[in-house]
Amino acid sequence: MKVFSFVVLLMGVFLMLFFKSSYETQDTAYKTIQSIALKESIKRGNAVYSDFCISCHLPNGEGVQNIYPPLANSDYLKANRHASIKGLKYGLKGEITVNGVQYNKYMPPMGLSADEIADVMNFSNHSWGNSYGKIVTIEEVSEIKK
Repeated sequence: MKVFSFVVLLMGVFLMLFFKSSYETQDTAYKTIQSIALKESIKRGNAVYSDFCISCHLPNGEGVQNIYPPLANSDYLKANRHASIKGLKYGLKGEITVNGVQYNKYMPPMGLSADEIADVMNFSNHSWGNSYGKIVTIEEVSEIKK
């Protein structure tokens, strides 16, 4: 993970220096770096999802109606980024509404590290028809408190 981050950083510095002639080109270089980092995070997140989430939310992310909420095309996931990360980090208890259906099942904390949470969030946010926002970072996950 650290080696990959270092390589991405070096690549970013190279691209910024190489294309330093204009702000638009720097912006394109930054977006390219973010895109590469997101793709790698999604790959890792798929593995985390397969290990920890798939038994309840299923391979297609559709969950089980009235028992486990869907992640596929999930309005909750899209509108509640902070709460979704917090739920992965500390567990989720209490009623939530996902795509018009109420769920009230306890999801225990999975014991995931900040990088695993970021990766599985990126996977969920960009799978099954979802395309939800910017990359979730380890720093963002670490800042979320109980």
